[in-house]
Amino acid sequence: MDLFDRYRVEDRLETLCEKGCRRVWSDIDALEQGRDLPETRDLSAEERRLLLRELKQIMAVYADRCSAT
Repeated sequence: MDLFDRYRVEDRLETLCEKGCRRVWSDIDALEQGRDLPETRDLSAEERRLLLRELKQIMAVYADRCSAT
């Protein structure tokens, strides 16, 4: 298994974003606390870090339109 698979990360990113704005904020919170999501269980630590960073970048665009609460 590769330590880093960009395509696997992109696939999970799309899957998580399909859940909707508020769920993504919840998933970001879980990942920041070191918890696994069903979508991240087979990702390496590096892949999870990249996924979290990309989720945060995407959600920064929506910060005014969708809050975590």
